[in-house]
Amino acid sequence: MTPVRRATARVVAVAPGDVVLLLRYLGRDGNGYWITPGGGIRPEETTAQAAARELREETGLRVDPRDLGPVVATSSGQWSDGGTVYDAHDSFFFWRALHTEVDTAGQERLEHSLCTGWRWWEAPAMTASTEPILPDGLADLVVRLLAGERLGVPVRLTWR
Repeated sequence: MTPVRRATARVVAVAPGDVVLLLRYLGRDGNGYWITPGGGIRPEETTAQAAARELREETGLRVDPRDLGPVVATSSGQWSDGGTVYDAHDSFFFWRALHTEVDTAGQERLEHSLCTGWRWWEAPAMTASTEPILPDGLADLVVRLLAGERLGVPVRLTWR
């Protein structure tokens, strides 16, 4: 079976107090994991436009795609769902939100059924968490970005 190519755009949203928004998803295997807001890129969208749209739909937070800046990290790999194998490529943006008010009413039906909650995390809690935060290395990237590190090229994060 030939994998289906799937590009996604994700946002590492940081609010005042240097807290990072993560959504808790329930996998088809019944296990939960935490991820950044984001999702698939439509054919007519740029990566930044998709990231801004997904952020708005999933969390109610709004950002102009031009304010996202460059991609700060990528992660690639394969996953399967219902017999379909996906060859995924995630692009991550870093964005500073002005507030922490989240509204998940814009989530699509499938997102709403799989998203079991959200939380603003402090970086030390992300680093120390025993719950899966995907992709691997996201917590360390957040620590670097919050410390003001300027990345010359996107960091490559380990796939799930």
